[in-house]
Amino acid sequence: MNKNLLPTKPHYEILNGLRGIAAITIVIFHIVEAHYLSKFENPLNHGYLAVDFFFVLSGFVIGYAYDDRWSTMSVGVFLKRRIFRLHPMVILGTLLGAVLFYFGASSLFPIISGVPAWKLILYVMLGILMIPTPPSVDIRGWEEMYTLDAPSWSLFYEYIANILYALFIRRFTRTALGILVALGACATLYLTLTQGDVVGGWTFNGHHLHVGFTRLFFPFFAGLLLYRLKKLTTIKKAFLWCSLILLAALVAVPRLGGEQNLWMNGLYEAVVIIFVFPLIVYMGASGEVKGRFSSRLCKFLGDISYPVYLVNYPLVYIYLGWIADTRHTVFDVWPVALLVFVATVAVSYVLMRFVDEPVRQWLRKR
Repeated sequence: MNKNLLPTKPHYEILNGLRGIAAITIVIFHIVEAHYLSKFENPLNHGYLAVDFFFVLSGFVIGYAYDDRWSTMSVGVFLKRRIFRLHPMVILGTLLGAVLFYFGASSLFPIISGVPAWKLILYVMLGILMIPTPPSVDIRGWEEMYTLDAPSWSLFYEYIANILYALFIRRFTRTALGILVALGACATLYLTLTQGDVVGGWTFNGHHLHVGFTRLFFPFFAGLLLYRLKKLTTIKKAFLWCSLILLAALVAVPRLGGEQNLWMNGLYEAVVIIFVFPLIVYMGASGEVKGRFSSRLCKFLGDISYPVYLVNYPLVYIYLGWIADTRHTVFDVWPVALLVFVATVAVSYVLMRFVDEPVRQWLRKR
């Protein structure tokens, strides 16, 4: 059998649905964030924690999909499979960001209009190759390592986690992996208590790289450890309960402590990342979807989750610039905000259905 064509295992339907809910929450968070650029004012302040939830899911799914395949699979085959899964949408998000780049020129992004076409093309190539750029050569003004499609920053860390898993950590015993996860939890707690949150990771400099790797290590490898330790039980209505807990963690709690007591918000985020997110993944993996509608809903949410995450920001950039120039509140322009949301989901679905899926299928067959 061609090792590149290892059969795909059945998916955890509830985990797929939860991934979609987290992705949709991020889109809403980004839209609302346009009106509250200060993190101390945003009423959906913890929406960015969906990225940390993604990392927990990724670690669990990687363990499920590949832990028992290393006797018949090489590191090269694993990395190719991960590239085939992740990279087509990275390319599509980068290209969409390039197409919409000049439409974002505004008082918020004043340097956009002065960027020559050759430099934009260069940044397309850098984005496609996942080569991060430092703040000193930023062409938008927000110091993002992937200036055409900011969410690609988390894929930078995702790829690193996959490489580390394939080369070393797949061989770790449960005890060794547990020690690594415990160290990651300590690093997470230290970061949140000192900084007040886990915001960061998208700029290619020392501080953001520290934040990004801290955000990666505990969630991703905790998800992997959770898979290896799992003793699943039957949880009724798991999708409902997991969805409610996830939404409560991401959007129901305002930022705590203000600017004077950063540790309060930091403690909340540490608890969510270290305890709540693994609990949600455990519950989701333990439950079953009952009924055709619920099954189709989870599949749809899971299918669009990754495209929605990588496609939303090229559209949000334009919305951000427009809001900066008009100074509208979200209540003044909610129809426009809704339009941005619907357009994001629609564009994501079209790209997934007619480009991403056919390309990935073709790559696997090759």
